[in-house]
Amino acid sequence: MKSLLIVTDAWHPQINGVVRSIERTVEELLRMDMPVEVLSPADFFTVPCPTYAEIRLSLTTPAALRRRVLAGGYDHLHIATEGPLGLMAARVARSLGIVYTTSYHTRFPEYLSARMPVPVSWSYAWLRGFHNAGHGCMVATPTLERDLTARGFTKLMRWSRGVDHELFRPREGSVLGEGIAGPIFMYVGRVAVEKNIAAFLDLDLPGTKVVVGDGPQLADLRARYPQVLFTGSKTGEDLAWHYSSADVVVFPSRTDTFGNVLLEALAAGVPVAAYPVMGPLDILAGTGAGVLDEDLGRAAVAALAISRERCREVALSYSWQASTRQFLGNCLHAAEIAQSRGAA
Repeated sequence: MKSLLIVTDAWHPQINGVVRSIERTVEELLRMDMPVEVLSPADFFTVPCPTYAEIRLSLTTPAALRRRVLAGGYDHLHIATEGPLGLMAARVARSLGIVYTTSYHTRFPEYLSARMPVPVSWSYAWLRGFHNAGHGCMVATPTLERDLTARGFTKLMRWSRGVDHELFRPREGSVLGEGIAGPIFMYVGRVAVEKNIAAFLDLDLPGTKVVVGDGPQLADLRARYPQVLFTGSKTGEDLAWHYSSADVVVFPSRTDTFGNVLLEALAAGVPVAAYPVMGPLDILAGTGAGVLDEDLGRAAVAALAISRERCREVALSYSWQASTRQFLGNCLHAAEIAQSRGAA
């Protein structure tokens, strides 16, 4: 593989796990002297996604995308998302005979079903066709792999994630200000209906609840929960300080495929409380760094007893270097398989 193009519909100014994963993977690939570029909505005229204006949908044509791919001389495409750019990129790759892989980051059927009456089975049927048409589909966890296999997805490859151990680390002190009653139970992430944040905010917990993030549900939740501290979106050092200011990070989502937030919290030395579902099960089960329980309030209180040292220890087993090596290995393996079958 001489040159790689990563195509994604998720990009700045969005702040989410997909964007963060692609950013860090590109950084590591460049350190490995692997030529790589990103094709994103930043390269095109865009319009806001209905019901979620923060997501921008690219307006272009297959012909324009084909010219871009040919001009770049890429011999491998990785398609990170199933949006307009991803769909066109897959079409272009097939027309040019270029090997391409995909990744399954988001449980789109469940997210769509939370917003409008679209049967989950319809969405999975469409996604299955999209991902099975490529030369490999990367998934983050064993639980997701088993779930998609049962739904008829094929050519699945494992691609885990990493965490920045230098940025996210235990710190002394708090950025939340004086007079904030402890313990601090914190949610970090997009503020959207599919994240199930109300399940956390409805809990009867001691101390203070904090929500760090932005999204389409922010105004509604602020109005409904005036006793909760909403900080808005945080990035970089500011985000890292917010993590370390928490006593427990509560992860109420039932639909995430991984949850980069989990690793960032652990790296900051903060235990996690979550439901025993995909993502938390894969990262936290049996580690002693979090509590998984269908009673989320019970999990949150129990997590207070977990040591910060244990959380940090678990986080150190994940790195972006290892994640990127796994990603690149998948791309190379897909190319080898395709070549052996005469598809490349």
